[in-house]
Amino acid sequence: MAISLSVVLLLGIVLVVLLRGGSIKPGPAVVAVLFGFFLASTDAAPNINEFLTSVRDAIGDIQF
Repeated sequence: MAISLSVVLLLGIVLVVLLRGGSIKPGPAVVAVLFGFFLASTDAAPNINEFLTSVRDAIGDIQF
């Protein structure tokens, strides 16, 4: 749960920076948010979540 919240917060910050920087207009930003919202309720959501979890685990396994 903590990772999910962190990813949502990070993506929210990126979206705000893109909006303020003029890289993305408010209309497309709303479409992107709605796309993510509706994507979360599809059958693809568990696969996306599993992929992000595996990426998180892979990053966590990297040793310096």
